Amino acid sequence: MRLLLVRHGQTPTNVDYLLDTAVPGPGLTELGLRQAAALPQALVDEGIEALYASTLVRTQLTAAPLAAARGLDVLVRDGIREITAGDLEMLSGDSAHGELYMRTVFAWAAGDVGLRMPGGESGAEFLARYDAVVAEAAASRAETVAMVSHGAAIRTWAAARAGNVDIPFATAHRLANAGTVVLEGSPADGWKALSWAGATVVPAGEGGPTGQPLTDRDG
Repeated sequence: MRLLLVRHGQTPTNVDYLLDTAVPGPGLTELGLRQAAALPQALVDEGIEALYASTLVRTQLTAAPLAAARGLDVLVRDGIREITAGDLEMLSGDSAHGELYMRTVFAWAAGDVGLRMPGGESGAEFLARYDAVVAEAAASRAETVAMVSHGAAIRTWAAARAGNVDIPFATAHRLANAGTVVLEGSPADGWKALSWAGATVVPAGEGGPTGQPLTDRDG
């Protein structure tokens, strides 16, 4: 299966650099709406057969133009929502709180899945819910699936599950609003990232949950 993980368009709390992960969350800015409207053309060469979005409003608004262009229903699933910030909710991402959030999620990707976000979920819980939606999509036998999800969730899941995405690469490569990570594979055979926001994926090297930048406007 070809799996397209698309980050939602820009939101007001992205602009304000806040850790905003709660459901239902904000809508899109004017720029975010333009980013969503541009998705059908950006993905025109992809034979998308199924389209998913998270339970947060921003992903559903981002998916809507693509759904209309392809005549697809948007399948809303809680499993691909953003990683819960817990006690860090609505705190600044450009701070020690944001650094803690990103260090925690990349520690999960490095294998420390028992670690828990302060007041939030563990890595095992996050990966299980995200894996479940990917498995559902794979079981549908669709050859190409798009999932509109969230920055930290996409980066963490890709780093944990794609054999060629290491932690230094994932920490160093933010995913801009409406950016897409393209993977190929299956839950049984594993995943390989084919591109990351249009760039070829080249592992940066072995290592733990380190790298810059750690804080960003994921959400």
